[in-house]
Amino acid sequence: MKERHKLALIVGVFLAFWFLPIGSERLWGAVRESLSLAHWYAREHVLLCLIPAFFIAGAVAVFVSRGAVMKYLGPQARGLVAYPVGAVSGSILAVCSCTVLPLFSSIHQRGAGLGPATAFLYSGPAINVLAIILTARVLGWELGIARAVGAILFAVVIGLLMQVIFRKDAEERAENGPMILPDDAKGRRLWQDGLFFLAMIGILVFANWAKPAEGVTGFWPAVHSAKWFLVGAFAVLLAASLPAWFCKDEMRPWVDSTWGFARQIMPLLLAGVLVAGFLLGGPDGSDRGLIPSSWIEQAVGGNSLRANALASVIGAFMYFATLTEVPILEGLINSGMGRGPALALLLAGPALSLPSMLVIRSVLGTKKTLVYIALVAVFSTAAGLAYGALA
Repeated sequence: MKERHKLALIVGVFLAFWFLPIGSERLWGAVRESLSLAHWYAREHVLLCLIPAFFIAGAVAVFVSRGAVMKYLGPQARGLVAYPVGAVSGSILAVCSCTVLPLFSSIHQRGAGLGPATAFLYSGPAINVLAIILTARVLGWELGIARAVGAILFAVVIGLLMQVIFRKDAEERAENGPMILPDDAKGRRLWQDGLFFLAMIGILVFANWAKPAEGVTGFWPAVHSAKWFLVGAFAVLLAASLPAWFCKDEMRPWVDSTWGFARQIMPLLLAGVLVAGFLLGGPDGSDRGLIPSSWIEQAVGGNSLRANALASVIGAFMYFATLTEVPILEGLINSGMGRGPALALLLAGPALSLPSMLVIRSVLGTKKTLVYIALVAVFSTAAGLAYGALA
C-alpha cells in the first residue's frame, strides 16, 4: 500500500469516528444486527456448511489429478463439455454463495479454465433445485420457472463472457500452467475415489437439507425427516473408505490443503458478514440495519430500470443463506416490490454476497472480480426488466 493510500485510510477512519452518531439508536441497532448475523452464521453455517466444504476442497486439491480437471474444465477443453460440466457440477451441490467458494478456489487452483470455473461459481448457489421449487410454491410458478431458466442460462453465459473478456490472461495461464498429464498413479480405482467424494458431498448436502415450508408434502419433507440417517450413512462410508483406500502419507497433505483454504477464506467471510449485518440487518430480515428496509421497499417498486438495477445491486451485496431469500422476498413483494425487481434480486442475491466478493477477489484479483460482479448485476437487471414487462 502506498503512503498516500495509508494516509487516506487513517484520515477516513479518523473522520468516521469524529462524526460517529453515538446517540443514534439506528447505529447501535445496526451494531447489534451485525453481531447477531455473525452469531447466527457461526452457529448455523460454519460447522455443517463451510467445514465440509473446506475438506472437499482440500481433497480436490490433493486427490483429484490435475489432468482430470484440465481434461473437462481446463482452457483446452471443448466448450460444449466444459461449460455444462461446470454448471452441472455446481448445481449438484446446491450450496450458498459462501460455501461454494472453497470448492471454486480449489478447481481454479488445479487448472480449471476461467470460464468453466466461473460457471461453477455461479451455478452452485444460483441453481438450487429446492430453492427454485420453494420459489414456485411461495411466490408463484411463473417466478419459479423464470428463476430456473435465468440461473441455468446465466451460469453458462457469464462463464463464456469471462473467458472472452480475459482471453489473453487465460491464454497466458494456459501457456505457463501445467501440461495435461495422465492421472496420477495412486493405487486406487476410479470408483473408490468416486465413493470417497460422494460420501463427503452427501454429508454436505443432507446435513444442510432445509425444512420445507408448512403444508409441503412428498419427496422433500421425507428426505428432511431422514436427513440425519442419511448423513450418518455417508459418514460411515467416509470413515470406512479412509483406512481402506488411503495411506497415512496422503492424510497430512489433505489436512494442510484444507487448512490453507480455511485460512484464506474464513477471515474474509467473517469481515463480510459483519459489514452485511451492519448495513442491511440480521438473519431474520428485521429493519434494524443501518439502511432502513423501507428505503429498499420504496426504491424497488414497479418495473423501472432503476428499480431492477437497484434490486440487483442490493441482492449482490446482501447475504442469503440457502432458502432464506424466499421469505425475505415474500415480505418485500407484500410491501410493494415489483415482480421484475424480485426476479433480479433472486438471480443476483444467492450467487453473490459481500463476503463472497472479498474471497473471489483474493482468488481472481480485483479486475476479474469487478467484471464478474458487473456481469451478474447486468444480466439480473435485464432479466428483471424482461420478466416485469411480461408479468
